[in-house]
Amino acid sequence: MFPVQTPIMAKRVAVIGAGSSGLTSIKCCLDEGLEPVCFESSDDIGGLWKFKEQPEADRCSIYRSVIVNTSKEMMCYSDFPMPDHFPNYVNNSTLLQYFRLYAGHFNLLKHIHFQTTVRSVRQRPDFSNSGQWEVVTVDRDGREETHVFDGVLVCAGHYTQPIKPLSDFPGIDTFPGTIIHSWEYKDSDPYLGKRVVVIGIGNSGGDIAVELSRACEKTFLSTRKGAWVIGRVVDRGLPLDMVMMTRARDLFYWLLPRALLNLILERILNQRYDHKLYGLQPVHRILDQHIVINDDLPGRILLGDLAMKSNVQKFQGSTVFFDDGTVEEKIDAVILCTGYDYKFPFLPTSLSSGSDGDLKLYRRIFPPSLERPTLAILGLFQNNGPIMPAVELQARWASRVIAGLNHLPPAEKMVKSIEKDVQANLKSYPSPKLAALQVDHIPYIDSIAKEVGVRPNIAWLLLKDPAVGLRVFFGPCSPYQFRLNGPGHWSGARQAILTQWDRVAKPMKTRSIPEPSSFGLISWLGLSGGAALIFALLAMQFIPLFLNSD
Repeated sequence: MFPVQTPIMAKRVAVIGAGSSGLTSIKCCLDEGLEPVCFESSDDIGGLWKFKEQPEADRCSIYRSVIVNTSKEMMCYSDFPMPDHFPNYVNNSTLLQYFRLYAGHFNLLKHIHFQTTVRSVRQRPDFSNSGQWEVVTVDRDGREETHVFDGVLVCAGHYTQPIKPLSDFPGIDTFPGTIIHSWEYKDSDPYLGKRVVVIGIGNSGGDIAVELSRACEKTFLSTRKGAWVIGRVVDRGLPLDMVMMTRARDLFYWLLPRALLNLILERILNQRYDHKLYGLQPVHRILDQHIVINDDLPGRILLGDLAMKSNVQKFQGSTVFFDDGTVEEKIDAVILCTGYDYKFPFLPTSLSSGSDGDLKLYRRIFPPSLERPTLAILGLFQNNGPIMPAVELQARWASRVIAGLNHLPPAEKMVKSIEKDVQANLKSYPSPKLAALQVDHIPYIDSIAKEVGVRPNIAWLLLKDPAVGLRVFFGPCSPYQFRLNGPGHWSGARQAILTQWDRVAKPMKTRSIPEPSSFGLISWLGLSGGAALIFALLAMQFIPLFLNSD
């Protein structure tokens, strides 16, 4: 007789939210042998990208015409490329279609409880030993239920609390027109033939101002500090991020003095259109804050349908006074594109610090104050690249930590790391809460990939598989690189890297044109010559310094 072995029960993990972060978190939990249970308050997946005619309190909201600012090859999940016929920059409905394909392919929907809201997440009395959480939910019929989980992944989004700084604008209470936040904006129909002031020049502000300028009598875009603006399409009509976001370029930028690099990049953008001439010139240098991505803003200014204005000084009825002394009369509407705050009311207040509800997070994921690292907050950061691949790596790391496969450093070391990151960003972002959210895309995802054990070894790739190694170093830093080896290795990663430019070309091949005999779309990747290989190997000498610079 052999003793009967009791099967080991999989650790149960609550995933809060079924948007882009929640879906990949479910999959990552399954990959690590965990049992995910996802709670989604709405009736569908997609989170931020699910368009609704009316905004709903405490949920993300988008306008009808929204299009992503990152290309499909750079923003997709690392083991599931977007279909090759998808456009390079997808709209919200196409992105939602991709989420459905992803969820169906990996059979994720069965783990999601729709129309179920999380009311509270609290540590159990024995948390110091078990690391377990008590999660209270309410379903669509109002039934309350209490669950016990071994881990919690918060994927609830942080574009849910619109900031409306009405007190910054004296006299606004005398304004007779409509005042809304971009969170409430859906399309330009209500503003046909009107005079509208848009306040704020982030990506949403630029998009909304451009759209309104095609319907309004006149659109004014007011900004305190200005912005550097670039389109989605760069040299030879290729996607911006696929050309600009490469490891070789990142290394080159790191080696140059920051002041010189600012001069070079600003000169490049001003050669496209003079930012001072167009009224866009910002007070900050180009590397100090995020660049606004907008294809049409300069054109609308050139046509005269959109006018740049300085900061709003005050309102007097329907007249708006600006800081530069100019005045615009008969304004019908004001749209505030003034950003968002984040709030997770279901989490313990002990995780927040300060009156503003700031969350101190190690690597923008883990609260260092917890005795057991069984709760992670995903997607709560702002970067200069695609969000989804970074969140996927966060989820891969967090699920391995909850599974006990990876371990975090002592709390003291995590706190020091958080403080160092905040201090580094305070010059560009004076608010500590905002400074804490900022990460630099390639160094950040590489640092998380290193923890997971999937950061590509470029020197080894250049020697063993030069075709891939050269593309990993000189080509786009696409998500597939993090599936070449290590935990979660995907056998299709190599082919995905070799064919990524084919998927860029596919949706544009709608007219038959004879192929030239020598070069095609990806000829720029033909770097197999001896000089390129020598340069790559020499450059690799600097990479350990670069990757470990923090």
